[in-house]
Amino acid sequence: MVIILSEEIRYYRGRHKVRVVTLSEGYWTIQALEEFEDIVDGQKVRVKVGEQRIVPPRLVFKKKSMPPMVKEHAYELKMEKKLKQLVMKDEQTNKTKVS
Repeated sequence: MVIILSEEIRYYRGRHKVRVVTLSEGYWTIQALEEFEDIVDGQKVRVKVGEQRIVPPRLVFKKKSMPPMVKEHAYELKMEKKLKQLVMKDEQTNKTKVS
């Protein structure tokens, strides 16, 4: 089943403005409304205005948004915060020993 849309504007990967041209069960055809870089098979590709691409629907969003934070980065931030707390605690105990 294929549905043809022409005026629906969405955001590819939550950042790049695109128009949804067709919807099918597994993939959507989108048309770029602005230039952007994409990664295809591990290589950077420049997508020009008006160029059409076939993409999975999970990469196309209704609203412009930032992608969720990478879990590794969140973990590093959490560990950094813990380390700072431990250092502060250690410094406080050292000050009380000196006094």
